[in-house]
Amino acid sequence: MEPNVNNNPKMLEKKWLSTALNVRSQGLGSETIVFAHGYGTDQSIWDKITPSFAENYRVVLFDWPFSGAVKDPSLYDPLKYTSLEAFADEFITLMDQMDLKVVTFVGHSMSGMIGCLASIKRPELFKRLILLGASPRYINTDDYEGGFTSSDIEQLLQNIESNYENWVSAFSLLVVDPNDEPSVNKFRECLKRMRAEVAASLAKTVFYSDYRDILDKVETPCTIIQTSSDIVVPHNAAVYMKNKIKGKVTLEFVDTKGHFPQLTAWLQLVDVIKGVLG
Repeated sequence: MEPNVNNNPKMLEKKWLSTALNVRSQGLGSETIVFAHGYGTDQSIWDKITPSFAENYRVVLFDWPFSGAVKDPSLYDPLKYTSLEAFADEFITLMDQMDLKVVTFVGHSMSGMIGCLASIKRPELFKRLILLGASPRYINTDDYEGGFTSSDIEQLLQNIESNYENWVSAFSLLVVDPNDEPSVNKFRECLKRMRAEVAASLAKTVFYSDYRDILDKVETPCTIIQTSSDIVVPHNAAVYMKNKIKGKVTLEFVDTKGHFPQLTAWLQLVDVIKGVLG
């Protein structure tokens, strides 16, 4: 007899989270790769590269609650998501509800640190972490280069709050290779779908975060993937992570400009990830 989902709160909850976060699963491999998008985007940011992995792996994609692709705006509660830990907890819940373990986690941008946090809490869920354009801290200190000054971030937040449309256009050209117009447009469209108030509150959570002190607790094998020139994450921040992460860690480079190699140099990125997966 089929279980009655409607009478079973646990089944309902299971269904609810994966439905709410638009979970999609492709491929039939015995190993699972989960792709987690970053700030301002949604799972479609991976569209160019996922077909290359669906042949041999089970590929899982989802949208974070802040994403413009999520239908229920109440899912993003700015009071809940004042730190990346809340996202890590949400991800762990999703993994448990989907009965996933020992996955390869590919986290772009802010999702890199979310993966690190989740791996510390529940190491058995992860086989390896692939951190794409990730950073433990975005603001410079005396002895650390994060890429931004405090006033840079204040200005960024002011621009988001004062004229979101203008900021979306300017920020897209700044963080994606401006010579790659389709990729700039892709990020711009994703960013536009995100509500301005969500963009502002999440930017505070991300850009004021500092997770340098958790790196030496990350024991899951890691690969850090960096582009040759990324205004969001300077080379030194990637090297800092490589030196501080406790587990086995390698640093790989993709020869492209900007923060989105999955758009601007996707074939190269596929090769790098396939090399990591062996």
